[in-house]
Amino acid sequence: QVQLVESGGGSVQPGGSLKLACSASGKIASSYTMAWYRQTPESEKRELVATVTSGKMTNYADFVQGRFLISRDNDRNAIYLEMTSLKPEDTAVYYCNAQWFASQVYPWGRGTRVTVSS
Repeated sequence: QVQLVESGGGSVQPGGSLKLACSASGKIASSYTMAWYRQTPESEKRELVATVTSGKMTNYADFVQGRFLISRDNDRNAIYLEMTSLKPEDTAVYYCNAQWFASQVYPWGRGTRVTVSS
């Protein structure tokens, strides 16, 4: 029932900022941990970027620590990713999903592309 739609991507210069959003067509269970993933042009797999639990506790991959901020708004049925100090290696397609025992819950959306270049 749930369909995920990511938005907010674009092209920015190194050091720039973007705010990504993820909305769901159906209600996301508040008990789920939500996560942002990304897939770089060099990788065949999505890598975990950040998570936020139902209690709004957050965790980040080392490569974004201190630069990205994940948040959720249960009333709006959405999650967000504030990205600052962007680097060329952040270039990727970014996806959101619910997480349960290290596995995604819903079908993957199309993602939103972030390109960081001079």
